[in-house]
Amino acid sequence: MNNSLIEIHMIQNHCPANLNRDDLGAPKSCFFGGVLRSRISSQCIKRSIRMSDDFGDVLGGIRTRRLAELIQKSVQGTDIKKKAKEILSKLGVKSGKVNAGSDMLVYTTTDAIVQMADLISNDALTVQDLLEPIAEIISTKVHVPDMALCGRMLETGEIKNTTVEAALQVAHAISTHEAHPEIDYFVAVDDVKGEDAGAGYIDEAMYASACFYKYFSIDCRQLLHNLAGNEALSAKTIGAFILSAARTNPSGKQNSYAAHNYPEGILVEIKQRPFNYSNAFIKPVEYVKGTDIVSASIGQLSEYLRDISIGYYSKDSDRSMFWFSPNKRHPLEALEEGKDYTHHGVLEEFVYAILKKNGHNWDDVKNIKAHGE
Repeated sequence: MNNSLIEIHMIQNHCPANLNRDDLGAPKSCFFGGVLRSRISSQCIKRSIRMSDDFGDVLGGIRTRRLAELIQKSVQGTDIKKKAKEILSKLGVKSGKVNAGSDMLVYTTTDAIVQMADLISNDALTVQDLLEPIAEIISTKVHVPDMALCGRMLETGEIKNTTVEAALQVAHAISTHEAHPEIDYFVAVDDVKGEDAGAGYIDEAMYASACFYKYFSIDCRQLLHNLAGNEALSAKTIGAFILSAARTNPSGKQNSYAAHNYPEGILVEIKQRPFNYSNAFIKPVEYVKGTDIVSASIGQLSEYLRDISIGYYSKDSDRSMFWFSPNKRHPLEALEEGKDYTHHGVLEEFVYAILKKNGHNWDDVKNIKAHGE
């Protein structure tokens, strides 16, 4: 991979949903451009992508409070959980209540867990013998795609050099238009009729329907560094991430709303500096009779892109743009004259073109799975 950034911008419309809710159960929101917007937090978005089927092959990390328990599960016939807990405690990963795991949430890798289990199960090695090698494993066995993208913050006070600098930045998704949350009044009916007529349960739930702008930025150089220079795995990570971001939604209240809506438009740029285009919607998109909120949002984005391209990018700037809409349903009208982008109507062909520009063939890397060094 080269030293470029890969930036992903999405326009995604959702039917009524509550994909990411606050402490009161309401859909998350924020003020932007002077009006209330629907919002999905970056943490929620990253979690849904990381745990998606499309990202499954490159998922090598695990975040847990039950590290000693997982170490125990990696061996057969030998009880090493107590020894593992003692080692982790001495390394600053303090044990919590009985059977409650550890107080500290540790982000490590499946490879690291297997290697720690192999060492701890060796009866010839004491707790003191194992402190340094276990600390070394936790510190260095980190070269998996999800950790390479999302990074790691781990401060135990005893283990050194545990930080992994994230290669991925994710913005909170915001609605391109003013938010109008609504209240769903619902009842549960008793299937067995009796003298006590009426509902068996009554409650209210908030929901909203919104068209979101999403923004992601991947630092290819940092990603490659985090993956110990493995270019093929880096390319697979980028391709899997784009597919996952497109085909994955947060799981919040999906059994109640089934808001499985894919993006209507995805813009990917390969360039040197990051640029979040949320200000394309500083003036909220408004519904106009004869059009729709998705087309209007894409139109507003394309007009903003045209102005930004003229204002900030020279004709010979090192910047490539790839646009996807299903079956080429939505062109970027304001950019059609100069045709500074390629338009793709099939998602996997879109990924092929992006990776080819960065020197890789999707067919060559698509079947790579996560592994350590």
